[in-house]
Amino acid sequence: MSRIRIPQPPASEITPEAVWQSRRRWLGQAALLGMVAGTTPRALAASTPDASLPDLSGKPNGRFSVMEKPNAWDDITGYNNFYEFGTDKEDPRRHAGRMVTEPWTVEVGGEVLKPRTFDIDALRKLAPMEERIYRLRCVEAWSMVIPWVGYSLAELLKQVQPTGNARYVTFETALQPEAMPGVKRRIIDWPYIEALRIDEAMHPLTLLVFGVYGKVLPNQNGAPLRLAVPWKYGFKSAKSIVRIRLVEEQPVSSWMKAAPAEYGFYANVNPDVRHPRWSQATERRIGDHLFAPRVRTQMFNGYGEWVAPLYAGMDLARDF
Repeated sequence: MSRIRIPQPPASEITPEAVWQSRRRWLGQAALLGMVAGTTPRALAASTPDASLPDLSGKPNGRFSVMEKPNAWDDITGYNNFYEFGTDKEDPRRHAGRMVTEPWTVEVGGEVLKPRTFDIDALRKLAPMEERIYRLRCVEAWSMVIPWVGYSLAELLKQVQPTGNARYVTFETALQPEAMPGVKRRIIDWPYIEALRIDEAMHPLTLLVFGVYGKVLPNQNGAPLRLAVPWKYGFKSAKSIVRIRLVEEQPVSSWMKAAPAEYGFYANVNPDVRHPRWSQATERRIGDHLFAPRVRTQMFNGYGEWVAPLYAGMDLARDF
């Protein structure tokens, strides 16, 4: 089976800003930034969201947001991993417009008492939308800061009532070969499959995402709904989800199957676990100027206060 070759990044580093856990502190700092710049926090980004996309706003959630300047719209929508559309970072924006996202349904079943199929409109109304500014850390050692709009995945899972046998949650993504030129390359076995342990899936940080920057998700970012699991590498945050199943046995996800020596089940951001082809100790912040030093990678992507108890007693070098 062919495997994608990912270039090794250069090495340099700086110390990142801390996570702001308090909503009051986050709002106060955001207001201060706005006064200093003479504008609103959202306007600090270097480009404007696509006006052709429908609005999808959420109530700011400072408790779960990092107090860092979000990346520009062009960064977030123009530099992506979405291999169904190609392996170059610009391929998703170039090709994803052909993907059909309306109508859209998501089947939720398996080890649940009330299996259901939801249409996208029903899912958008299932719980109040929030805006959360999350870090995204990619296994290729680059990162962004993104203002997602959505609600905790737990809100959806509660609707189907998991049974006592439900220990893992799998996510299957859309497969539209006529719209996805990348699936002609057998990088992985399509459709794309990812999974979380159920306590990870039910954690309040695990976000079911419907929008970004106050707009509905563009296709290249995983429209019409995706995950954002901020303490894990980006490939764990499945895009364009069509099926969710709760299961008893630990599943084999797509990248585990394609390259088991490189991609483990957990994929927690851990600077002390080296990727076989490069170090994860530092990262490159997309959108920084050409000569900006690299950022030191934080354990659990800086979300350790929230998620470290999930892995108490585990060997995080072995269970990577």
